[in-house]
Amino acid sequence: MLPLVAGLVPAGRAVILGPTYSEHAPAAAHAGHAVLDARDIEELRGADLAVVVNPNNPDGRIIGKEELLALSDELNVRGGLLLVDEAFMDVGPAEASLAGEIDRGNIVLLRSFGKFFGLAGLRLGFALAAPDLATKLNAKLGPWAVSSPAIAIAEQALADTVWIDATRIRLASAAKKLDQLLASADVEVIGGTSLFRLARVSTAAETFTRLGQAGIVVRAFREQPTWLRFGLPDDQAWSCLRSRLETVRSNLP
Repeated sequence: MLPLVAGLVPAGRAVILGPTYSEHAPAAAHAGHAVLDARDIEELRGADLAVVVNPNNPDGRIIGKEELLALSDELNVRGGLLLVDEAFMDVGPAEASLAGEIDRGNIVLLRSFGKFFGLAGLRLGFALAAPDLATKLNAKLGPWAVSSPAIAIAEQALADTVWIDATRIRLASAAKKLDQLLASADVEVIGGTSLFRLARVSTAAETFTRLGQAGIVVRAFREQPTWLRFGLPDDQAWSCLRSRLETVRSNLP
C-alpha cells in the first residue's frame, strides 16, 4: 500500500522524518519522488509528500497533534500530502492521533494489525483519509485487495474493546519490567513504546551476535551501530533473556 499512498500526489519531493521505518523511502521512490531524509519536522514544510511515523519506530518519538496539523495546513496550501504512519498508535497517547482530522483533505493515516494485535501473518492494515483521497486509493487497490477472512478477523479484533483495554495495561506493565531487566544488565534504554524498547549498547555488535547465538533475536541498526531494539519477551522467555544478558555481560571485555 505504501507506494500507492505515495502516488496520491504528483511526483516531487518526499521528505521523511527519520530515523524511522525503512520501507517508506523505497515506497516513495517507487512512486517517482525524490526522497530526502530529515531530522527536524521543520524540514518537512516544503515537501510534496511529508512522512511521519507516530509513534516512531524505533525510538518511540511522538510528534504532537498541533504540530502535525500546522504542518498539514502548510502543505495544503501547496497541494502537499501528509502521510502519518500510526502503526504503533494503539499503544500511543490517544490524543496524539490524527484520526479525527482527516477531513482536512490532505492527511492519510496508516494503521496495522501486525503490531498491537499480533496478527503479522494476516498482512492487513488500513488507511484513513478524506472521501476523495480514499476513493482514489481504493481505485488503485482494486476490488480484491483484502480477503473476506482477513476482514472478518479485523472486525472481531477491533470490536473487542475489553481485550484492547486489558492488553494496553498488560503491555505497559511488561515494558516497565523489560526496562528493569535491561537496566540490571547495564543496558541503557533510550526510547521505544510499550511494544518494544530501544537501547544504547556500547558493545551492540557483540551483544547482538551472542544473543542471536542463544536464540534471542534483537534488531540491530547499520546506521546506528550502538542501537539495539528489544521486543517484549513472552511469558516463558523472561528468565532466558535475563540469564543470557548476564552471560553476555560477563563475557564481554
